[in-house]
Amino acid sequence: MSKPNAAFSRAEYDRRIALTRAAMQAAGLDLLFVTDPSNQAWLTGYDGWSFYVHQGVLLGLEGEPIWWGRHMDSIGAGRTCWISPDNIHGYADNYVQSTERHPMQDLAGHISELGHHGARIGVEMENYYYSAKAHAVLTHELPNAQFKDATALVNWQRLIKSDPEIEFIRKAARISEKVMQVALERAEPGVRKNDLVADIYHAGITGVDDIWGDYPAIVPLTPSGLDATAAHLTWDGTPMRAGEATFFELSGCYRRYHAPLCRTIYLGTPPQEMRDAETAQLEGIEAGLNAARAGNRTCDIANAFIGTLEKHGIKREGRCGYPIGLSYPPDWGERSASIRSEDQTVLQPGMVFHFMPALWMDTWGLETTETILITENGAAEPLCTIDRKLFVKS
Repeated sequence: MSKPNAAFSRAEYDRRIALTRAAMQAAGLDLLFVTDPSNQAWLTGYDGWSFYVHQGVLLGLEGEPIWWGRHMDSIGAGRTCWISPDNIHGYADNYVQSTERHPMQDLAGHISELGHHGARIGVEMENYYYSAKAHAVLTHELPNAQFKDATALVNWQRLIKSDPEIEFIRKAARISEKVMQVALERAEPGVRKNDLVADIYHAGITGVDDIWGDYPAIVPLTPSGLDATAAHLTWDGTPMRAGEATFFELSGCYRRYHAPLCRTIYLGTPPQEMRDAETAQLEGIEAGLNAARAGNRTCDIANAFIGTLEKHGIKREGRCGYPIGLSYPPDWGERSASIRSEDQTVLQPGMVFHFMPALWMDTWGLETTETILITENGAAEPLCTIDRKLFVKS
């Protein structure tokens, strides 16, 4: 039975585990070790800022998942996971950042006790939270096991959102609208960027009505002027200036679910080339949204947007978006499908993407993006309602 403060029902977690186990069987796995905190939370409900130490979820083909991590964090697992206390295991603190022992030695002992010392074990090789040392120790401690790369195996099961997940994303979108409104209202010449970001954080954590705000997986990205020609710069303490564009890449977050949103503001009179690019970008976004239909592919969205830009003489390369949902730092993307020209993922109802058709030019950046839901019929639904345009403030 789910705990009173669990994010979802037991039936929802059972659905997720069934999907994952089917994928495990297809990949020939007996046991899966999940280290990505987003995947841990998706399977068990675990929610804590403890991903800086080794932790994870063991999932076999039968029984409940097992959460494993630092002993002090096992208390948090007991507070947030739906699983039985018997399936929560904590290792001693002398394993933490030790040069004499490694937590994977403890994990290997648990795996052996479960009878999986010779199993086919999947691990998330391409993941922020699974180190080369961890893999070396684990494979050394379990010499009879067969280790297979199970990178993104769970991530792909998360691609189609359930109705309860979509409800959480819609709540995050309400917060995204609020933080964007605050950013656009507060932006003016002379305002220090760090003060503006403080207001953004306050708005995001305060939330909207009874929708409380969680911390987003990515910090506010708020570059101005030449800094806005780069995609992922944050802020400093300098004042905003007239004659510069600033883009805001922000997201509300509700119970770890995100709804990213980007808008750009120009303080003064925008140059004509930026206005022309805005026209092309907005036309391209409409084309992309129209292509974002169930049965089409992610590449169709990208090609519709890029093709429109080309008609306006603008060359755009690279990814134009990615799936979003439940995430922890350092990324709110799900790291599975991509909206780009070569990706053949078929769009299905319930998929949610950050459609990210941004432009980074030689002297300015123009980000106008949407979180979109693939629906049963028709074009994708943008989940935020902020005007889609270049904002201008004299």
